[in-house]
Amino acid sequence: MTIKLLCLLLTIASYYTFKKLYRKYKLVFVSPLVVTPIILAVFLLLKDIPYKDYQSSTTLLSELLQPAIAAFAIPLYKHFHVIKKNALEILIGIGIGLLMSIFVSSSIATLFHFDKSLLRSIIPFTITTPIAMGVSQQIGGVPTITAVFVIINAVIGSALAPFIIKSLRIKNEVAHGILLGTSANGDGTSKAFELSSKSGAISSVSMIIIAIISMFVTPWMVSHLIH
Repeated sequence: MTIKLLCLLLTIASYYTFKKLYRKYKLVFVSPLVVTPIILAVFLLLKDIPYKDYQSSTTLLSELLQPAIAAFAIPLYKHFHVIKKNALEILIGIGIGLLMSIFVSSSIATLFHFDKSLLRSIIPFTITTPIAMGVSQQIGGVPTITAVFVIINAVIGSALAPFIIKSLRIKNEVAHGILLGTSANGDGTSKAFELSSKSGAISSVSMIIIAIISMFVTPWMVSHLIH
């Protein structure tokens, strides 16, 4: 078995295994978004495999992210009545979330003296991976770095959101969905469905809408705010 094939199989097997464990135990410590990158990093270090070689061996998985964008139309169609009924709340929540993501990423970059390329890489960190990588490339960032920040944000966001909801006593299911979908994308949406089907529906819609809006708004904002 070649190293490239082994990298591909290890990635798939690790993600699949821990995805099943996460569904059973609901613990962030067995989340595939947390464990799989660690396993792969250790494997690459032990085998002294350059990241470029790993990246080329998993190109197929990266390419599969593209048709996933088209699949976003399904929940939009399925939950159109939910969007229509809660359109104002969703749009306000998404707008605030988008502005906050740019403010937070800019603040982090300023605090740690990141260069412009790294700053542009972390700006789309709240939107779903396939679109975030496209936005990152469009604004002059590094898509692979963006993907790392998206995953970190999704894991932290989905882990902290339930505590925030409980601490602030937020009982509105629409608010739950907007919070998780806007801030923690796909992982947050999975968590939202654990809270209720309505929260999950709102979260999936919020995740998709903020991703679509970001495709057009983020490049414009970056061109005017970051020089």
